[in-house]
Amino acid sequence: MNNKSTPLLFIFLGGLILLFVIAPLVSMFIATSPNQIFETTKDKEVIDSISLTLRVSFLSTLFFAIGAIPLAYFLARTNFRLKKLVNGIIDLPIVIPHSAAGIAILGFISRDSILGKLASSVGLNFVGHPVGIAIAMAFVSIPFLINAARDGFSNVPVKLEKTALNLGASPVRVFFTISLPLAWKNILSGLIMMFARGLSEFGAIVIVAYHPMVTPVMIYERFGAFGLKYARPVSIVFILVCLVFFIILRMLSKEKKQ
Repeated sequence: MNNKSTPLLFIFLGGLILLFVIAPLVSMFIATSPNQIFETTKDKEVIDSISLTLRVSFLSTLFFAIGAIPLAYFLARTNFRLKKLVNGIIDLPIVIPHSAAGIAILGFISRDSILGKLASSVGLNFVGHPVGIAIAMAFVSIPFLINAARDGFSNVPVKLEKTALNLGASPVRVFFTISLPLAWKNILSGLIMMFARGLSEFGAIVIVAYHPMVTPVMIYERFGAFGLKYARPVSIVFILVCLVFFIILRMLSKEKKQ
């Protein structure tokens, strides 16, 4: 193959992939009138659903990050016999069908489970509750945060940490003043990906909590009940909202890097 033709071939193949991603989205926008989109933005059910989805995904990301980031640091700094198995378990939610993940979560948080009984003792039922939605979102999205944070901590020079320890700093202080700031670029990227993945989850959530209705479930319900014409505007509004939040978060992450 001529070396001069290789870049053109790559550009052509890459263009096909970009077209594959963009074409369905563009066709959806073309098939929906501005009036339909505007009317959807005034639909209280849609707005409440989008608000719930954003809020629960954001809080779920923050809450589970409290444990995920230290776990990522431990995996980056510690070698043990079952480390590969642990890494495989962390990636498991990505590869299993999300409907199966929903069934697993439902069994874990139902009223008959140990966790469900503990929650019932304080008047909380995870099933059909925003907390149940948050658990489902976190289950399928937390690998993105753990893997990104682990890579970030792995890139932090161990010599810096050891030097600080030798100078008398405690392990906790070393973590918060050296390891965490230096790995923050990867951690922030992982947080954004976890948040975004939580927003898009459907399979696990629809089994755990059909109501209150997050937007992916609402899109499915409107498609099943009324057809493509009514589901498409909701999809567009949700995509636009997600894009705005994603762009804002990416801009904030770039400012943090600088």
